[in-house]
Amino acid sequence: MKEISPQLQNQIAQYQNLQQQLQVLGSQRVQLEAKLREIESTLEELGKVSAETPVYKSIGMLLVRQDDRDALKKELEEHKETLTIRVKSLQKQEKSLSERYNDLAGKIQTALGGAAAPEGG
Repeated sequence: MKEISPQLQNQIAQYQNLQQQLQVLGSQRVQLEAKLREIESTLEELGKVSAETPVYKSIGMLLVRQDDRDALKKELEEHKETLTIRVKSLQKQEKSLSERYNDLAGKIQTALGGAAAPEGG
């Protein structure tokens, strides 16, 4: 087995770091997407209930009646918009990191003489 150069060791460390960052970003994106779906379904349900049906908002451990539905809907729409922007931002970061990750994987593979070639490739 040939000696691993300091440059290659550095690339491997960067590769592992990128892998961890991708996992963190993926986890954050999944959490935000779940919140986004929750808000979307809340808005959908809010549109289905009649004006006479009491609506409550959770604040901490309390449920507080909300009589101003328009304000509540506006608040939910704004939250949805903010989450959508954050999800798109995370997706862009993931894409960028993934490209760097794959590029680095190729460099490491080449440096190791193709020993780490993908299976079935």
